[in-house]
Amino acid sequence: MQRCLELARKGTGFVSPNPLVGCVIVKNGKVIAEGWHKEYGGPHAERNAINSAVRKGYTLTGSELYVNLEPCAHFGNTPPCAELIVKHRFKRVVIGMKDPYHKVAGKGIKLIKKAGIEVKVNVLKAECLEVNKFFIKYVTTGLPYVMLKAAQTLDGKIADSAFRSKWISSPESRKLVHEFRASYDAVLVGKNTVKYDDPSLNVRDVKGRDPLRIVMDPMLTLDINRKIFKAGMANQTIVLCSPAAPKSKMAKLRKLGAGVLEVPLKAKVIDADFALRKLSTLGITSVMIEGGAFTYEKFIKKGLVDEYMIFVAPKLMGGGIDAFGKSFNPFEQSRVSYYQSGPDLLINIRR
Repeated sequence: MQRCLELARKGTGFVSPNPLVGCVIVKNGKVIAEGWHKEYGGPHAERNAINSAVRKGYTLTGSELYVNLEPCAHFGNTPPCAELIVKHRFKRVVIGMKDPYHKVAGKGIKLIKKAGIEVKVNVLKAECLEVNKFFIKYVTTGLPYVMLKAAQTLDGKIADSAFRSKWISSPESRKLVHEFRASYDAVLVGKNTVKYDDPSLNVRDVKGRDPLRIVMDPMLTLDINRKIFKAGMANQTIVLCSPAAPKSKMAKLRKLGAGVLEVPLKAKVIDADFALRKLSTLGITSVMIEGGAFTYEKFIKKGLVDEYMIFVAPKLMGGGIDAFGKSFNPFEQSRVSYYQSGPDLLINIRR
């Protein structure tokens, strides 16, 4: 099962909104084939592993199949994996966890058992839950998984009084942030972050695909010459704005290739809860919030954050912009972990 999880992670960034799945086939105590879900719309892990074994000339009758998530039992972009397992007459199937998606939810296990195949479930379940935390939140709530990332000084500042924030954290921490970006479907920032930092919000220094860029700009006041609206980047940028924003500016952004989503305002700011639900309809299962303080506050106050990644640099700024206001309270009974990231301290807080 550990190997299944290693294989599953190879699909990170490429299979969303589908889950990360890895599969191992064993015959006579020997691993004869492996597979993982490589891209959205492509063959699932079980099918890739089975096809690999067949190409090698193996007969799978009497073999064991290991997979970190329950095999599907419905037709989607591909035929049901559970039926394929039954067809090849495996003697035993070991499953990390039951699939919470309503079209599966035990149906794959039932189909396999009905064929007389031995099934064992909940092997390394905690690890299996972790690897698919985005997918699980998405299919059980209809909302994306939300992680808030911040880089602050020892005295809690994320920028100076002129909104300058480069660079608070270390090169090691910045590289880690790029790894996070590669694993999330989207990164989200407020308009002030784009206005003052002009970030690219792409993946650098590590291998991986760029996430969608989402910016909250209620009245579309941002200059269209910002990097995220440039050629080659605009088509992966989505702007959340008020229905009352200038229609001419909406048209201009769409002409550049950017997406524009109209979201109602609450107290003159984007309704964060509504925005997440709107984004989920686009198949976005995970969102990483990267700034700034005003944006952090809106998501924290509404209880929309599932996880925090806070980098604390060994620096003092004195005056400047506070990372969190009074709205920041650790989760009750939360899980807190600490890591060293170069000279920085990384604090991970989770529900």
